[in-house]
Amino acid sequence: MDLSTVFRLNENLNLDKKTLVILRWIAILGQLSAISIVYLYLKLDFPIIIGLTIILVGLLTNLFLQFGIKSTQLKDLYASIFLIYDLIQLSLLLYITGGISNPFSILLIIPAIVSSTFLSMGTTIILSILTIVFLFLLSLFHYPLPGIHEFNYTFPKLYLIGYFIAIIIGLVFLSYFGIRFAGESKRRSDAVNQLQAVIAKEYELESLGGQAAAAAHSLGTPLATISVVARELRKEIGQNKDYSKDIDLLIDQTKRCSEILKKISKKQIKEDQFFSKTNFENLLDEIINNFKENSSKQINLVSEGDNNKFNFQRSPEIIYGLRNFIGNAVKFGKSVIKIGIKSDEKVAVIKISDDGPGFPEDIIEIIGEPYIKSKSKKINKKSGTGLGTFLGKTLLERTGAKLEFSNGNITNGACVTITWKINNLID
Repeated sequence: MDLSTVFRLNENLNLDKKTLVILRWIAILGQLSAISIVYLYLKLDFPIIIGLTIILVGLLTNLFLQFGIKSTQLKDLYASIFLIYDLIQLSLLLYITGGISNPFSILLIIPAIVSSTFLSMGTTIILSILTIVFLFLLSLFHYPLPGIHEFNYTFPKLYLIGYFIAIIIGLVFLSYFGIRFAGESKRRSDAVNQLQAVIAKEYELESLGGQAAAAAHSLGTPLATISVVARELRKEIGQNKDYSKDIDLLIDQTKRCSEILKKISKKQIKEDQFFSKTNFENLLDEIINNFKENSSKQINLVSEGDNNKFNFQRSPEIIYGLRNFIGNAVKFGKSVIKIGIKSDEKVAVIKISDDGPGFPEDIIEIIGEPYIKSKSKKINKKSGTGLGTFLGKTLLERTGAKLEFSNGNITNGACVTITWKINNLID
């Protein structure tokens, strides 16, 4: 077992100092209010001086945390020290106010819950164990509960045992929930960051043509000037062999640069028209040709049902999304990949099918979620974490598409059905 994985030692885990400071101020004010009401208003006797001293020490530690520590993010170790102290402080207050029979003993689970959400699993386990130990000690050793024990009232042992077990169950349940919630949030955040990086890259690639045209236009004038000056020098030098070869070379290379810039400019004009509007058949042809250059598998495009060959604005989201799912079909398909287009006045549908093993049954219901892993041995060597599918699905959904994943359709392998309403693509 890899302890660095279990205890998340490789992750950069931090707890926001402001969050912890506010939580501790709430706890301190709540503790002070509780013991003040019990002692001053309800007139119930317990060691009030000891209680106030415990709260004062907690207040001083929070002042040190707020003003003495300059960092805005607390490392896992430092945050765990403060949480362990909070656990000890609350345990001492419960010790002088009835132990586990005090209703506020449920608050002992809070440090472990905070740790499970923000800190490492190792810290959470340590805090959970300490919580259980303190709960057990408080069930055996404690001052009388104010207002109950002094009147010879006692809680049944069976009730206290049940209360003890209930708190532990709540601790385990909420800690597990915190760990899973924090893990899912982090994975989702990482996936969204990847999504933003992908879409930024796609927009950057799309703008390269425009940048090339701008460069061609900007360089045209100085290049023409160089060419004119070189030709004038050629006339003045005449047949001087020491310089004429260099001047001829300069004129020749200038002419060559001019031709290159003209090609770039003409290509950009053509690409501008192509990039501005397209239809699914042309777009899929472009993507398929890229895969045919690197794969020997047969990729067939069927557009017989494409009755409404409408043009729409090209977008990086659609290009990347379609390329991702076609790439997956090429990756997992055995020999044949079929891509079908159907459209009418209302909807456009693209089906991408392969003759591979299909989507594993254990994850087909959650395909599109990031960081999932199938146990299927058929695809285990080729499968990833599902991040690419998540990115492709999310990008296509941004354009108004609806995706459906199924098996055994057309080629008996995996099938991805992508459906758009025409209005979503034209508007």
